[in-house]
Amino acid sequence: MTTTKYIFVTGGVTSSLGKGIISASLAKLLQARGYSVTIQKLDPYINVDPGTLNPYEHGECYVTEDGAETDLDLGHYERFLNVHTSQANNVTTGRIYQDVITKERRGDYLGKTVQIIPHITDEIKRRIKILGTLRKYDFVITEIGGTVGDIESLPYIEAVRQLRWELKNQTLVIHLTLVPYLAATGELKTKPTQHSVKTLQEEGVQPDILVLRTEHPISDEIRTKVANFCNVQKEDVIESHDVKTIYEVPIEMQKEKLDEIVLRQFGIEPKKSPDLIPWKSFLNKLNNPKHEVNIALVGKYVELKDAYKSINEAFIHAGAENETKINISYIHSENVSEETCAELLKSAEGIIVAPGFGHRGINGKILAVKYARENNIPFLGICLGMQCAVIEFARNVLNLEDANSLEMDRKCKNPVINLMEEQKMITEKGGTMRLGAYPCKLVKGSNAYNAYKTIEISERHRHRYEFNNSYLDMFSEAGMIASGINPETQLVEIIEIPSHKWFIGVQFHPEYKSTVLAPHPLFVSFIKAVVNNNNR
Repeated sequence: MTTTKYIFVTGGVTSSLGKGIISASLAKLLQARGYSVTIQKLDPYINVDPGTLNPYEHGECYVTEDGAETDLDLGHYERFLNVHTSQANNVTTGRIYQDVITKERRGDYLGKTVQIIPHITDEIKRRIKILGTLRKYDFVITEIGGTVGDIESLPYIEAVRQLRWELKNQTLVIHLTLVPYLAATGELKTKPTQHSVKTLQEEGVQPDILVLRTEHPISDEIRTKVANFCNVQKEDVIESHDVKTIYEVPIEMQKEKLDEIVLRQFGIEPKKSPDLIPWKSFLNKLNNPKHEVNIALVGKYVELKDAYKSINEAFIHAGAENETKINISYIHSENVSEETCAELLKSAEGIIVAPGFGHRGINGKILAVKYARENNIPFLGICLGMQCAVIEFARNVLNLEDANSLEMDRKCKNPVINLMEEQKMITEKGGTMRLGAYPCKLVKGSNAYNAYKTIEISERHRHRYEFNNSYLDMFSEAGMIASGINPETQLVEIIEIPSHKWFIGVQFHPEYKSTVLAPHPLFVSFIKAVVNNNNR
């Protein structure tokens, strides 16, 4: 292929239908055929990025290699494709307007009146096409957030309408919609889909392919009806029914011939049949576990599973790698107290303390760390979870009763967790943390080294506070070592207790780099330690 093809994925009727998973599944199928593919997400909210959003608002904030705080769907893209995304893969309305206003202030528009059309839509189009110019991808799949008909989505749909004319046969639109089932009448209803497509048509865009999300099989009659009412070919109406795991969706989309339809509509002769043998091997191990373990995840956003989306998925990958079914108990850290801790964690065979910010629920996290350490239960602490492990050890082993993080107590006398030097002059919140990939050097013979099987690693970060190196010798002498250190800044990246069965805390976020075909070694090692501990 000599010209990049652009595929737009829109949604109708309701949000959360799975546009991201459909986009990632199509990308996986095209990639498995030998094509180069990337995916981007256009988010219609005014925030410049999701970095300042409460997880209750938007779920997890996903961080890329280059330090972009992005939508959680980019995590799906990476987990499916095993290819890094970047700042260019996530665009928000806030960033579009910020860029346009900056240009206006700079005088770039030469005194013109700045308007939605053409200035905002031109910036959207530039952002869409930039991935096709940064690197010569065969396909760029663009997922448009929200639902067709939303006021905030209109500029994006207009930009797609314009690109359809400008790029002609280089574009294609896939519309994902809902076909609800009415139990009272025992019928699948197509009217919401018809109205959704009509709304899209009113905005000047005719979909080429319809993906119908459904809980029940769609009959040939329904496909014909939808095709006739929505101006698409019957063979281009495909079904997306509920499955046990999102990782089955590429297989289902292959059965529905989604990738074949896309190639046919572009007039492209397929390179080869999709090579999905490794993917199917993963699914086989996932669906046929030989072991079963119970993991307690302690955090303060446990009511919303999307707040820990990458952690949950990393456990799925590690579970399949270890042929182990992982049962996760989500424990709210605010419910963990001296009186309740043992009862809440008594069935846990492994404990993970999740990342987060702020003092709410911090005492419960520290108590969970103490329970894991004193009862020799395999433990993994991530970011704030690692910092909680440091605070707990300082208080209960080093007897520094007032030990704390400066994030929690600005006046504490023993700040074992300190504000990073480069963060001390920063006042703005958005995009100002230590973000993205940084190197780390491991100590040979440590559990971390045994997991990674290499000395030098690179991991992604999202934090402002760090281990206070003034206390490093004191910790080492008492039995908690720094097994991973940034070679440039000497920042402690990994702590562990060698005398413990498996006790590791990491300042970075390993969950961001776990994929289906490359499970993260720390999660794999953690689950292996739990399984081995149970089999003794």
